[in-house]
Amino acid sequence: MGREVHLPTLHRLGVKDPGDGCVKELATRWFTTFSKAAQENDVPATTALFTDDGNWKDVLALTWDLRTFVGKQAVTHMLNARLAASALTNLHLHDDTFRAPLLQRPWSDLVFLRVCFGFSTKVGQGTGIAYLVPLPGGDWKAYSLFTCLESLTGFPEKIGALRHSTPNHGTWAEDRERESDFPNNDPTVVILGAGHTGLEIGARLKYLGVPTLAIDKQSRVGDTWRHRYKSLCLHGTTWYNQTPYLPFPCTWPTYMPALKLADWLEAYAHFLELNVWTSSTITKTTWNEESKAWTIEVDKGTTETRILTARHLVFATGFGGHPVSPDIPGKEVFKGTIVHSANFTSAAEYIGKKAVVIGACNSGHDISQDFLDHGIDVTMYQRSSNYVVSQKAASLLLGEDFGEGFPTELADMNNASWPALIARLLQQRKVAKVVATVDKELYDGLARAGFKTNLGPHNAGIVPLIYGRSGGFHLDTRTGKHIINGDIKLKQGSVIDSFTETGLKFADGTELEASIVVFATGYGDHRDVLRDICGPEVASKVGPIWGLDEDGQVMGAWRDCGHEGLWFGIGSLSISRFHSAHLAMQIKAIEEGILKRSEVVF
Repeated sequence: MGREVHLPTLHRLGVKDPGDGCVKELATRWFTTFSKAAQENDVPATTALFTDDGNWKDVLALTWDLRTFVGKQAVTHMLNARLAASALTNLHLHDDTFRAPLLQRPWSDLVFLRVCFGFSTKVGQGTGIAYLVPLPGGDWKAYSLFTCLESLTGFPEKIGALRHSTPNHGTWAEDRERESDFPNNDPTVVILGAGHTGLEIGARLKYLGVPTLAIDKQSRVGDTWRHRYKSLCLHGTTWYNQTPYLPFPCTWPTYMPALKLADWLEAYAHFLELNVWTSSTITKTTWNEESKAWTIEVDKGTTETRILTARHLVFATGFGGHPVSPDIPGKEVFKGTIVHSANFTSAAEYIGKKAVVIGACNSGHDISQDFLDHGIDVTMYQRSSNYVVSQKAASLLLGEDFGEGFPTELADMNNASWPALIARLLQQRKVAKVVATVDKELYDGLARAGFKTNLGPHNAGIVPLIYGRSGGFHLDTRTGKHIINGDIKLKQGSVIDSFTETGLKFADGTELEASIVVFATGYGDHRDVLRDICGPEVASKVGPIWGLDEDGQVMGAWRDCGHEGLWFGIGSLSISRFHSAHLAMQIKAIEEGILKRSEVVF
């Protein structure tokens, strides 16, 4: 990321703490002026309400894209291109319990006045969040502003009073079978993958009235989680991982076992009546430039092969591409078992043997813990330093919004409202604080044990690691203490030279005996599966998927990826919950003739 940004500290702004003041009056004064300027398409008057280094983050509302504009000059360019075309109207302040104007002091030298508002555009309705800062003379201006499209005019979600009625062609079961079979081979959208992301995209599209089919190679929905190592448990809280339309029961554990999530996803698909073909594999796709449609060949796992025609193909196959294992000489002489973490199930099969786990991030820790829980001698090989954070500290880093009782949809909006470059600066401070306080004992103990830690890219912790490389961190539940006390042995400081018959040999001359070696070494390029399914010609038109551009915006996912009719949905449960709505709205807008691809680029 190449843009330079700074936090608007009181010292930098040249002001003292403004005190509490009349928050609502200050917010109303700024918003009234902003509303008038925006509705009159007055770009100079609108940008005059921003600080010189002001930023604007937009999700579909003005740009039909996921964009961040860093600096007043970039904001001006965007508004010149899109303000009049978007036709902002009906701007109104939110003043309810959770969205009333609020003075925030995250640190003693930072003061923000958060202003939440609603608005309409020529195509829909949305929410905005402005963060104002004090200036000399008592004025307040926007340091950052966020706009997000939430619904399309004329095409509301079919929920609540607008929920759909089941066609009365027969029994419910007969109608569902007919709907999910697609006898005319004509889903508008085909989703590859029926994990949490694929199902959430499918649900969003269903309730926008877009015929959608998810295809998954597993025999049951949720099997992706069932077939991982049996000790796997979600590291984020249950209320952080909520699913849209159907939230988890309030009786569920704070940290959900993977097998419990697997069953939930299967039930989710059933109760929301999502169309899913399991035990099915896409064997071939062809894009027709004239008809703007995909021809998709599907092997249904029996003698049946189906040919589908769809206008949109969505890849929802998870973080990364194919499992990656380093090419270490001598694998053919090793008499034990070599397995990637993607295919590891349980340590119970190796009782009485010795294990080496290569990799020290989440999977490496979880699998090492599983070996230890089964009384197995296990050594973790750490190749490079990692960011480590305890569950307690992670909840503090997330903030109060993702706590029990706070509306999830508002927490998502607040969480998304900061541009990534600014969020990075705020996280730097939070990370330094939790490492120095909440996680000090953990870090000191790991250092004594020889485990190498870092504070993440730019010392900003887990968030840039998730959006940058989808890994490189460990959210500690209990494994850290076992590394500290030596129950889980640690090897580092020397590269692996080769396999031997009985284990691994290192460049420093040492050897580790092992009956099983687990590579917890991550996954490849997100476009791996695309190349397998669509071929090199289609893949060549697709830019980088995931990672952040110079303005701090995720590339390629949840937005135009470079090839018409092709989309990527990638993310944790929380990311997919939020952005699945935006991907569905883009597809719906294209299908209704509201959105043309040329409008996305300006």
